[in-house]
Amino acid sequence: MDRNDFLVELGTEELPPKALSRLSEAFRDGIVEGLKNAALSHSAVHAYAAPRRLAVMVEALQSAQPDKQTERRGPAVQAAFDDNGLPTKAAEGFARSCGVEQVEDLETLETDKGSWLVYRGYEKGKSAQELIPAIVQQSLDKLPIPKRMRWGDLDAEFVRPVHWLVLLFGDEVIDAEMMAVKSGRETRGHRFHHPEKINIAQASEYAPLLETEGRVVVNFDDRREAIRGQVQEAAVKLGGNAVIDEGLLDEVTSMVEWPVAVAGSFEARFLEVPAEALISAMKGHQKYFHVVDQRAKLMPNFITVSNIDSKDINAVRAGNERVIRPRLSDAEFFWNQDRKHTLEDNREALKTVVFQKELGTLFDKSERIAGLAGVVAEQLGANRAEGERAGQLAKCDLMSAMVGEFPELQGIMGRYYAKHDGEPATVAEAMDEQYMPRFAGDELPKGAVGQAVAIADKLDTLVGIFGIGQPPTGSKDPFALRRVSLGVLRSIIEQQLPLDLTDLIDESIAHYKSGGREFDAKLDGQVFDFMMERLRVYYTDSGIAPDVFEAVLAVRPTRPFDFDQRIRAVNSFRQLAESESLAAANKRASNILRQAKEKGEVVADKVDDSLLQDAEEKSLAERITAVAEVVKPALVQFNYTSALQQMSALREAVDAFFDKVMVMVEDEQVRLNRLALLNTLRQLFLRVADVSQLQGK
Repeated sequence: MDRNDFLVELGTEELPPKALSRLSEAFRDGIVEGLKNAALSHSAVHAYAAPRRLAVMVEALQSAQPDKQTERRGPAVQAAFDDNGLPTKAAEGFARSCGVEQVEDLETLETDKGSWLVYRGYEKGKSAQELIPAIVQQSLDKLPIPKRMRWGDLDAEFVRPVHWLVLLFGDEVIDAEMMAVKSGRETRGHRFHHPEKINIAQASEYAPLLETEGRVVVNFDDRREAIRGQVQEAAVKLGGNAVIDEGLLDEVTSMVEWPVAVAGSFEARFLEVPAEALISAMKGHQKYFHVVDQRAKLMPNFITVSNIDSKDINAVRAGNERVIRPRLSDAEFFWNQDRKHTLEDNREALKTVVFQKELGTLFDKSERIAGLAGVVAEQLGANRAEGERAGQLAKCDLMSAMVGEFPELQGIMGRYYAKHDGEPATVAEAMDEQYMPRFAGDELPKGAVGQAVAIADKLDTLVGIFGIGQPPTGSKDPFALRRVSLGVLRSIIEQQLPLDLTDLIDESIAHYKSGGREFDAKLDGQVFDFMMERLRVYYTDSGIAPDVFEAVLAVRPTRPFDFDQRIRAVNSFRQLAESESLAAANKRASNILRQAKEKGEVVADKVDDSLLQDAEEKSLAERITAVAEVVKPALVQFNYTSALQQMSALREAVDAFFDKVMVMVEDEQVRLNRLALLNTLRQLFLRVADVSQLQGK
């Protein structure tokens, strides 16, 4: 079957930079899905994206669908012929609908439920050119565009006005109309370097033709790497290193078609302003890359990426230097103004900012954070007063002029201002660390005071929002409680903090109550359960099997680091040869004990050795006593891995017991004693986890 390359290009006004890559991938995926559904096979698929275009090129696309064998079942044979053997009207009508002149030309289908007239034929596959317009349109309709716009007096809707449409199958134009534009073979080059139309003779010529003639690097990845290389080269010429933020790199790549890196500079006096503020001004406002020296100190330079290859590069440089200067001057002004008063002076202003209408102001929140942070700091061996002080100042930089202009600097500027005010170093660092981790995989607070404030801040939000009955629902999580929970759990687990989650939740609730806020009595359990669900996700993402998590959750450890140690121990135990048998034995014991309790049996905590009869139950009782004594030091030291390894030695005695001993015998004393024996076995394992939850390897 013939094959040809297929190209679709949608030419538009400049597309949203932050959405370009996502739109391109979705456009490609939609077309691939459409081709698959249409049974059109192909080779490689290439997605192209530039500020003014989305395009997809499919190599070696099948020119038509394969023919399909069809089968239509008609009336039953009994109803298809009358008593004289002549076709009935039902049979004749079915034959005509199938395009068959004689009923006799139809076939008969024999089934266990009877015989039926059947028509078998072939349906000719549709051509790719006939199918492609609908496939492209469906892909465009499914693009993740939150708000579509109209232009002119047209009914067409898209993220930006559409100016041209290329649809080529090999060297042939596929006739169609989309977004109020007729398809053709004419694309456009660079808006300034080559605004004229460019004729595409063959679909396969698209990308190289645009680059050589149109001055457009249409491949997003190629353009991004070209920018990376140019920026790094420009920085080396300045004697420094470019700091390339991948998000900024993607955004800049989405803004230019023909990238040209241009280095510029600014007055060295601006370096007296905190580097983060200058970087925010350069990145946020102007999309510049900053440059650091060999000691990672900010240099008075920047690198911008122009969308034109100017004949007067100095004019481009001067223009960018002129634009950035007022931005840096603003940062300098804010820095000087904010230091005219202390961070503490901003506390009063916190009373004017609502944290949440039912939970009070930021001042109220800072008071609660201070109380809880002091408690946590003391538990971590830090100074309680410093924890409370850090909590009181935690939100003060939100009232600063610098953070008002650059919100992303919250915490960072608090650290600078606290140092300027002479606050203890631990308090100053906590201003920044309170927001850690800011995103998935971000670093965690290192100092004990910072850890205390970070945990207190997040728990205060969790408890408060749950307390007023606004937990996350579905995909809606306006207070980012899922991320907040994970931040608390990561801090405690990964930094091995000896903190009890239920104690912290209760302490947070107590601070709300001291402020006059009453919550439901079940709030502590609700918050704990929510955090356990986030912990489930944490371990799933870490590759821990669900049954391992369930085994530990069943005993409800309340200290996250302790929970983690049990997880590691059960995961290790699961790999032992004895684990499957012992897990099954624990499950069997659990079921027997449950059924006995349902019948009103009162199971003792201790075994009466005088009531042991069979050798196997005596052996098991002795082994449990011995192993319990051996594992005691390991359990005291929270060495659960060692404890479970020691418990695995019970396998032989447990297997022999279940093979030879009947538990539910008539003799009540013997029966209850054997139940007590199973109970001691269960309780021994439950000191680590409920291994009966394990499903096998």
